[in-house]
Amino acid sequence: MKNNIRIAAVAFLVLGVGYYFWHGLTSDDMLPWVGWQMGLPIAALTVVPIAFAFTGDGILSAMTGKNSSAYRNALVGLGTIESFAQTGVYLNEQPQVKITFRVEGAHGETFPAQARMIVPLTELALLRPGVVLPVRYLPERPGRVEVDMSGNTAAAQEAMNQAMIRKGFTTQAKLDIARRGIAAQAVVRALSVPGEIRDGHTRVNLELVVNRPDGSTFATHMDKFLQPALVGRVQVGRIVQVHYLPENEQEVVLSLPVNAG
Repeated sequence: MKNNIRIAAVAFLVLGVGYYFWHGLTSDDMLPWVGWQMGLPIAALTVVPIAFAFTGDGILSAMTGKNSSAYRNALVGLGTIESFAQTGVYLNEQPQVKITFRVEGAHGETFPAQARMIVPLTELALLRPGVVLPVRYLPERPGRVEVDMSGNTAAAQEAMNQAMIRKGFTTQAKLDIARRGIAAQAVVRALSVPGEIRDGHTRVNLELVVNRPDGSTFATHMDKFLQPALVGRVQVGRIVQVHYLPENEQEVVLSLPVNAG
């Protein structure tokens, strides 16, 4: 759509200016350069910058609420924000932001990329280094991405799951527990930090007391790699969300947000 709008605007400019000069050079009128034909190049010179501005990166997506056609069915990756800055462009008083990502692709490849998008002022504070967002990318154009606007949380979750498996933070069996297991609350009874760090995540050893739906409890132990900012959420005495299967209560999966804060 973006390219079609821009092509149409440029074609209007070429035709409008071309007709104006053709009329001025070939007409027998007393004032061949003055008349209604003057409006064509003026209108075209007004339309072209507007068309290019409103089809800029992030602008059209903000207006339609969808990714651009080129990225609508593109691969889903995980983009970790490294930096961001306002571009000075506004749409309905909402700023456009250029975001620099480190993207992990669908097959584990990593690459730098940038995206531009309109961000409501109320959500601007949510953008900060370290935040992970699902992005759409084209393997042949890895330097540019679009933040996924499809609302397909299943695709984003699958991308996150596969990334965590590749890094050794979880297993397919634990993901199955998270999907099929009973949701419950647990109290952190003990916490130790061995000091191992993997891909920026800190290993923690937890002793939990889990509440069953019938009110009874059971104790279990687990190891998990967490973002440093999330370690505060598993301090002794804190209540956390977990999933488990009744037939194997010793295998408990901790449920914590991807983005801390």
